[in-house]
Amino acid sequence: MPTESPTLKHGERGWKTATFVIFVGTGITYASWVTRTPAIRSSLGVGTGDMGLIILGLSIGSMAGLLLAGPVVARIGARHVITAAAAVASLGLFTVGLGSGVAIAALVGLGLAFTGAGFGMCEVALNVEGAAIEKRMGRSFLPSLHGAFSLGTLAGAGLGAIAELFDIPVPLHLGVLAVVVLVSSGSVVALLPPATGREITRPRRRAGISGGLTVWRDTRIVLLGLIALGMAFAEGSANDWLPLGIVDGYGVGSATGAAFYVVFVAAMTSGRLLGGRVVDRYGRSVTVRWSAALAVAGILTVILAGNLILAAVGCALWGVGVALGFPLALSAAADSGADAARRVSAVSTLGYMAFLVGPPLLGLLGEQFGLMQAFYVVLAGAVLAGLVASAAGEARETDEVPLAEEQICSK
Repeated sequence: MPTESPTLKHGERGWKTATFVIFVGTGITYASWVTRTPAIRSSLGVGTGDMGLIILGLSIGSMAGLLLAGPVVARIGARHVITAAAAVASLGLFTVGLGSGVAIAALVGLGLAFTGAGFGMCEVALNVEGAAIEKRMGRSFLPSLHGAFSLGTLAGAGLGAIAELFDIPVPLHLGVLAVVVLVSSGSVVALLPPATGREITRPRRRAGISGGLTVWRDTRIVLLGLIALGMAFAEGSANDWLPLGIVDGYGVGSATGAAFYVVFVAAMTSGRLLGGRVVDRYGRSVTVRWSAALAVAGILTVILAGNLILAAVGCALWGVGVALGFPLALSAAADSGADAARRVSAVSTLGYMAFLVGPPLLGLLGEQFGLMQAFYVVLAGAVLAGLVASAAGEARETDEVPLAEEQICSK
């Protein structure tokens, strides 16, 4: 990480603020629909298994958005991708609400696919923006952005809970949210530079799929992908299974399980919002290594403690441990070569694959062996991330490139 860098100018502070606000907005949007899943399931009259198949549309759309975003950002820049992603996600939210209102499961699944595609595209583009801001500032910023997403999920969950409390119809809730996202995104996105991440000298024939696959020849990108995979798996598994694991493993009620999950989320959010100074002082690789160690200690404590107080401490360590690994892997990917958008897309894909595929796999293992025993697989993911943490180290400094566009040299 550079020791000196120009401070952000007045207009560029708007760039930083806009990126932060959009991250908060994505968190609000995601959590708002998640909190309405019980109401959507009731309106459709389906069981949990069928609801799982419907939600699969979100996973498919997310993966498609992640895979598509890298090449598109490289061609037209992150701002245009974020604008398109907001429109796609808004269409998806409206369709989910409509499908719930008319009780058509296929329509809800289609809406979730559009919503997931918007989220996936926006995720890559926002991380490219955040990495560019980091380079300009000369200090860590991506962890704070992911902390902003966590703050957004808390706010979105609160809004969704209020909607549930007052029995606001799902079509009205998600329809209004879709309009707000579409309208507000235009004014916020206007503060972003016009072409962050755009490649400007790569020959057109290499800018397609082959260009996207080329990044995987870089061993460092593969190792960064493993960091993202291990830490995202640890985070996603806690999001989906920690409350139930506490209930089953410690024989407590659902409210206690939820309280332990709040401890995890609060610790993770705090780690992301406050961890930038740690990264700036000790570097990415050291931070990832110690983060993985904290995650391992936390998961082991939750599994073995046998005591609620110690288990709460374990949840806090687990949350702090997974807070920085994924965003730092993305930061290192953007800093590891010229084609930042493609590299961020590649690492994001592995990380979000762990988010989407890992928790269902853990559920199957939990059914067979119990969730506490299944958490040992999560432990292995954190260990893997720690073992390859050196890949997140700072890259050698290169000549400075334009902020709004990424200079790519032809070979």
